[in-house]
Amino acid sequence: MVDTFGPTMSQGPHRVQRVVPVREQREPIRVLVVDDHELFRRGLEIVLAQEEDIQVIGEAGDGAEAVEKAADLLPDIVLMDVRMPRRGGIEACTSIKEVAPSARIIMLTISDEEADLYDAIKAGATGYLLKEISTDEVTAAIRAVADGQSQISPSMAAKLLTEFKSLIQRTDERRLVPAPKLTDRELEVLKLVATGKNNRDIAKDLFISENTVKNHVRNILEKLQLHSRMEAVVYAMREKILDLESG
Repeated sequence: MVDTFGPTMSQGPHRVQRVVPVREQREPIRVLVVDDHELFRRGLEIVLAQEEDIQVIGEAGDGAEAVEKAADLLPDIVLMDVRMPRRGGIEACTSIKEVAPSARIIMLTISDEEADLYDAIKAGATGYLLKEISTDEVTAAIRAVADGQSQISPSMAAKLLTEFKSLIQRTDERRLVPAPKLTDRELEVLKLVATGKNNRDIAKDLFISENTVKNHVRNILEKLQLHSRMEAVVYAMREKILDLESG
C-alpha cells in the first residue's frame, strides 16, 4: 500500500525548513524518470528536486531510452510510465533488471488495468502507483521502495487480490517441483505482507522486532528465489502456499 506520511515542516525564525525523515544520513536516492510526456517529466523533476534525500540523475522519453540510461547511470529507483511509444514500460522493465539488477522499478501510470498491474509485477516492478496520487505519496513511495518495501496504490491492491483469488479458482495446475517449505512464522509474515502491511506494522502484530521481520522477508525471498515482496505473494497464492480466505 502507499504510505501517506509526508515530510514534516518546522517553522524557523526566517523560513519554513523541510525536515527529511529516516534517510538524512545516507546518500541521496538516485532516480531515473521515464515518461513520454516532457511536461510531466519536468514536473516530477521540480517536485523531487525539493527533496534533500532524492536526486534525479536522468530522464528518458520511452522504454528503449530508459534501458540505455539505466545501463549507463545505474539508478537506485526507476520511476516509469507503463504505456509509451517505441517500447512500453513493462517490456522495458525486464531489460532494466538485466542491465541494472540493483535498480528498483516503480510504475507511475494512469492505467488501472489489472493486466498491466500483473504484467508489471511479473516483469520485476516493485511498485505500481496511479498518477492520481499526491506528490507527497510519490516521494514517500520512492523512499519506501529504496528501503526494500513494495508500494501499490490501494485501489490496485484490491484488484490484485481479487485477481489472485480468481486465478487460484480457475487453475489447478500440477506442480512439477515441490514448493519450497516455509516455516509457520514465515507464512504468518507472508500473509501480513499480502495485506499491504509494512515491516513496522508486521512487527507490532507478531510482537517481534522490525529487524526480525526483515530477516524473515529476506529468507522468504531466498527460499522462493524471488526478487520482491509482491512477487512472493503472487507465487505463494499461485502455488496455494497462502490462502487469504483463512487469514
